[in-house]
Amino acid sequence: MNSVYITRCARFLPNQPVSNDEMESYLGMINGKPSIARRVVLSRNKIKTRYYALTKEGMPTHTNAEMTALAINGLFNGDVTAKDAELLCAGTTSPDQLLPSHAAMVHGLMGNQPMEVSSFSGACCTGMQALKYGYMSVLSGNTNNAVCCGSERLSSWLRAGKYESEAEKISLLEKNGFIAFEKEFLRWMLSDGAAAVLLENKPGTELSLKIEWLEITSFAHKIETCMYAGAAKLADGKLKGWHEYNPAQWLDQSLFSLQQDTKLLANHIVELGQEFLNSLIIKHKLDIASIDYFLPHLSSEFFKDRIKVALENAGTPIPEEKWFTNLTKVGNVGAASPYLMLEELYHSGKLQKGQKILVMVPESARFSYSYCLLTVC
Repeated sequence: MNSVYITRCARFLPNQPVSNDEMESYLGMINGKPSIARRVVLSRNKIKTRYYALTKEGMPTHTNAEMTALAINGLFNGDVTAKDAELLCAGTTSPDQLLPSHAAMVHGLMGNQPMEVSSFSGACCTGMQALKYGYMSVLSGNTNNAVCCGSERLSSWLRAGKYESEAEKISLLEKNGFIAFEKEFLRWMLSDGAAAVLLENKPGTELSLKIEWLEITSFAHKIETCMYAGAAKLADGKLKGWHEYNPAQWLDQSLFSLQQDTKLLANHIVELGQEFLNSLIIKHKLDIASIDYFLPHLSSEFFKDRIKVALENAGTPIPEEKWFTNLTKVGNVGAASPYLMLEELYHSGKLQKGQKILVMVPESARFSYSYCLLTVC
């Protein structure tokens, strides 16, 4: 087996940072009314700025595929070009279309040469699934390198117009035009952007991160769906997909909006993540004290203290000075978030050879988790 190294990191964040007070200027007001939930959600998630691939008039400035291609372009220079790339692995929650695949659309914009492409669609862990596919390809010798990326363009899903029909219906029935908290919750959490890494079977000429291991698991066998889109959740916890409804119902029930069962999220997201980590500590004989940087993908700062307590209760504490996150600056960018943390740390000038980095990515959709251990070399 080869060793696999992250030799380059790059990102693309669209337009200028959007402050909390500007959010409704970009996303709009549902039924013409300021959100009741916005300040509550923002007070808990602590996000100060985020990025939208939108103008204030709601016009798109970039597609998901365009942002991803721009991030990937940042990996290349005179030594390594797009034509040297042998494999493209792309993960996203928010592809621009159902078909063709997101990776195929990104490859089309790269315009380099015939190459293998692999798409991963789901939620936050799709970026790590893309990374693992590229890692296994280079590890096995199937390819010498791989471009892996995570990206999101969720702002278009969050525009007020996507909820107007349902809000008008509620207004007629209940004398108010406010949609359920579960649907509005994620409007104030999510952001747009893309980031990418280059994997190679040898260290780069500058800073490299050796992938020691990358593990992913799902707890869908024991927990019902928590976050979803394109479906309605029934009383028994099962989902009924959009294709089982007529087009009028798609609008009346905002079926394509992102929704989250916040009670399920609070009850399970931290505990299951710790359960998986405990098993990895045994499997890989991991000494948590040896970790120099801990990069947890946080959907909200609300979970930070709960993760700290879970780590301490398991006898595997990670001091806060070892934590590295950028949620408050870039927002929750789903599949791109772990890449954006890595990219910022990689270019920070803080890393020294021999240091260990532990990346953690939880996904609430059906409770999946990913952990990755890196060594600076």
